Amino acid sequence: MKPDSDAMAPLNLGDLDLTTDEFILDEVDIHIQANLEDDLVKEALKTRMEGMLSGFQSDLSSISSEIQTLQQQSVSMNMRLKNRQAVRSHLSQLVDELVVPGAMIQIILESPVTEQEFLEQLHELNNKINFAKELSFRETLACSDIQDIVDRLKIKAVTKIREFILQKIYSFRKPMTNYQIPQNTLLKYRFFYQFLLANERTVAKEIRDEYVDTMSKIYYSYFKSYSGRLLKVQYEEVADKDDLMGVEDTAKKGFFSKPSLKSRNTIFTLGQRGAVLSPAELEGPILIPHTAQRGDCRYPYETLFRSQHYALLDNGCREYLFLSDFFMVAGNSALDLFNSVMGKTLSLFLKSMSTYVSDCYDSIAVFLCIHIILRFRAITAKRAIPALDKYWEAVLELLWPRFELILEMNIQSIRNTDPQKLGLLDTRPHYITRRYAEFSSAIVSINQTFTSERTHTLLGQLQIEVENFVLKMAAEFPSRRDQLIFLINNYDMMLNVLMERAADDSKEVEGFQQLLQARSQEFIEEILSTPFGGMIAFVKESEALMEKGQLDRLKNDEARITQLVRGFSSTWKQSVEALSQDVMRSFTNFKNGTGIIQGALTQLIQYYHGFHKVLSQPTFRSLAVRSELINLHHLMVEVKKHKPNF
Repeated sequence: MKPDSDAMAPLNLGDLDLTTDEFILDEVDIHIQANLEDDLVKEALKTRMEGMLSGFQSDLSSISSEIQTLQQQSVSMNMRLKNRQAVRSHLSQLVDELVVPGAMIQIILESPVTEQEFLEQLHELNNKINFAKELSFRETLACSDIQDIVDRLKIKAVTKIREFILQKIYSFRKPMTNYQIPQNTLLKYRFFYQFLLANERTVAKEIRDEYVDTMSKIYYSYFKSYSGRLLKVQYEEVADKDDLMGVEDTAKKGFFSKPSLKSRNTIFTLGQRGAVLSPAELEGPILIPHTAQRGDCRYPYETLFRSQHYALLDNGCREYLFLSDFFMVAGNSALDLFNSVMGKTLSLFLKSMSTYVSDCYDSIAVFLCIHIILRFRAITAKRAIPALDKYWEAVLELLWPRFELILEMNIQSIRNTDPQKLGLLDTRPHYITRRYAEFSSAIVSINQTFTSERTHTLLGQLQIEVENFVLKMAAEFPSRRDQLIFLINNYDMMLNVLMERAADDSKEVEGFQQLLQARSQEFIEEILSTPFGGMIAFVKESEALMEKGQLDRLKNDEARITQLVRGFSSTWKQSVEALSQDVMRSFTNFKNGTGIIQGALTQLIQYYHGFHKVLSQPTFRSLAVRSELINLHHLMVEVKKHKPNF
């Protein structure tokens, strides 16, 4: 479309017949009209937008309502789903428990009980039996659908398990059978007995009673035979009632008496017998009697006792653990069941011990047996096995009184000893004191690990009697010198024997050390008194007067002093030499003799030093004989030459 040429022509204000004011008014009108139109358009747009927003708000409100509805529907659907799932779970479990699979029926009926699958299915059957009992308690009707088949499977399982366990128990009875092997097999199937106990207590009791009866007879037979064969390898020579510490070696017995031991000293000597308490031997292999017989070996009673009771300890601990594990018992129930199995065997042991103890006079054997039991009791305590605790106490109640009785018999035998009936007098150590020393050192050394006050008390009584005996024997010697030699030899011997085994701070060692020291010092004074008695008496007298300030009372003893000074100077070497030889001949222990000689020479120098000191006092300072005194240092050098070396 072509534009209108007239309209497009430029406006010529000169052609318009308008004044300036009119033009302005027209322009204002045009602007007003344009503004009005704009306002109308805006108003229309605003109205339209309000309508649109109002519609949108209405739509949003509708959507929110729909969302709430959907949420409510979702929650409701979720709740229904959970309820259905819960019902399904319960129903599924119920159905699973109610259903008896064909595989279970086949395995229970046909598979051997030793198969792993039988054990697994037996667990499942046990669960179904328990579930059926629970449903029956709740009076669930569905229970009746499976009760019959579950009962028949239970009867079949009980029958097969009973036959299997009884067969294993009967296998124990076969000669030369190592019953520990079938026991270990039964432990692998301990659930069998648990199943019987839960579902057929009558059969469980039958199996338990059969096991107790079988094992009780087996243990009794085994230990009775073993104990009897052990006694055949015991030493034939044993102590009797006449083999006591205070009995003289020359004592005669009646015509019908059995011969005594070749040497009573062996009864009181520990020797190698104490090795039975060492850890290596205490828990070492048990003795095999027929092997010992073939090798013509013989053993003391305590070795047989150790072997017998270690076998009991080993089997008893194993049996207690088996009973607790397989039969599911603990506490007093386990102890009662153990006593049902081992009771006859333990009674056999106690009867045998009672018979032995009533005629035993070997106190070291009894004491070793006591300490074997104390150590075995500690072992069972460490293993937490209380089954044998009462037996250990019963054995100790047998052994302790016998040990005390034998010790009291020995004490009485020493108390009643008559020194005049013991043969010729001899200053060497007496055989009775040697017996005491060996015995006391043996008991003290054994008693160090498990200290017993009752033992210390009895040893104290024995020591008092031995000390009294030594004094009574010493009194038989006519001279004090021989008495002292006898006392020193016996004290020294007892002390040396005790110190080999007992601790240095033991009461016995300390007591004899004091006695030996006192008698040695007295003997030194005794042997110095013969060659040097005059000088010693003068020194003691002068020192006593010096303390009182009365030394002037001796100022007129110049002749006496001269004689003492010259006599010592001329004879002291010969006297010391004779003294040394005499001492070494008198004492059996060279070391002890050497100590006495050294003590005597030291004491002699001290006396001579005192002699010098007295003569240096103003009272005697003017005596010419003082120049004849031997130089003290020179004397010490010379004396050292006479010191014996052994």
